[in-house]
Amino acid sequence: MVLALTVCGIVVVLVVVGLFVFGLRRRLIQRSGGTFDCSLRWDAPEEGDAGGKGWAYGVARYNGDRVEWFRVFSYAPRPRRVLERSAIEVAGRRVPEGEEELALLSDSVILACLHRGTRLELAMSEDALTGFLAWLEAAPPGQRVNVA
Repeated sequence: MVLALTVCGIVVVLVVVGLFVFGLRRRLIQRSGGTFDCSLRWDAPEEGDAGGKGWAYGVARYNGDRVEWFRVFSYAPRPRRVLERSAIEVAGRRVPEGEEELALLSDSVILACLHRGTRLELAMSEDALTGFLAWLEAAPPGQRVNVA
């Protein structure tokens, strides 16, 4: 009986510590400012495929001429993807369709992009999209920016 209570106590403590570290990581990512909720679909399928597969919920952070994307449900201290402003080409925008409506946040707008030849899609709120497009267009003089 004592052993069972000890094991249960250890499990509860480990869960609480895990949740604390999870929250602390998110707080540290957001501490420097310039963050927004952003789902990402890397190697996105061609247009017309509105399946909800491949989307990962995350937080993006502006860092100079890069956007760093972190998975929300991860303990990794480093970004999962890094998008360089000069390498991002915007191909278009659309609203979620079909199963995507269930996979994404309710007010999301999807931005189709190319990054170094890889097709990807970013889903974010309308306000975050406005900020992202402004950031793209605010490239230093002489840099190529492709916004459709």
